[in-house]
Amino acid sequence: MSQDVSPHPAPLSPSNDTPKTLAESAYLQLRQDIVTGKHAPGSKLRVEHLKALYRVGAGTLREALLLLVTDALVTVQGQRGFRVAPISLDDFEDITRVRTLLETEALLLSMQHGDDAWESEAVAAFHRLTLVEARLEQADVGFDEWETQNRAFHDSLLAACPSLWLRHFLSMLYQQSERYRRLVLFDAPVPRNVHAEHEALLNAALQRDTKTARQLITQHIQATLTAIRSLPASRFPT
Repeated sequence: MSQDVSPHPAPLSPSNDTPKTLAESAYLQLRQDIVTGKHAPGSKLRVEHLKALYRVGAGTLREALLLLVTDALVTVQGQRGFRVAPISLDDFEDITRVRTLLETEALLLSMQHGDDAWESEAVAAFHRLTLVEARLEQADVGFDEWETQNRAFHDSLLAACPSLWLRHFLSMLYQQSERYRRLVLFDAPVPRNVHAEHEALLNAALQRDTKTARQLITQHIQATLTAIRSLPASRFPT
């Protein structure tokens, strides 16, 4: 049977963010603004106010908001309208636990099925990320550019995974994680060398060292949770 039909479009994937309709365009813009914190967690999303901001009609905007409900970035409460999904330490612990399970499986499958082209793209993605890191240190680019290349690197490692569902759910979990990563973006409560983490992970993947890759991806994902746990409770609005 053909596998041309994929699940709901993968969130925040650099390769599929070209909108085909007004609703998709509004969806992508709203999603980015929620993930980056422009719309604060728990805040009300008033259709009448957002129409002017995103230059679309009420029907189109509601369609975009319902897509974001599917992504678990927006909640809807009957006749009371839409709100940005709240954040909490318990939520991020759950996200981290599930992401660790799924990303480990996807990475091992990708290593099993990856070919020379997969290896080349992973190396190229790491190189692009390294260049952005250098520019970030010089303040030539902002965090959004780094985040794009960071996402592209992680996607490249998982690109040979044959499971569409694994990659789809991981894409949702990744964007949920980004909301939390931005909480520790400038505080850096837990020192870490993310570049070295990525480099070690790439080397393990290229060498098909499943034991090391499993350990490294787990540590890499868990490191952000460790940092989030060190934040004061006030950073999680209720």
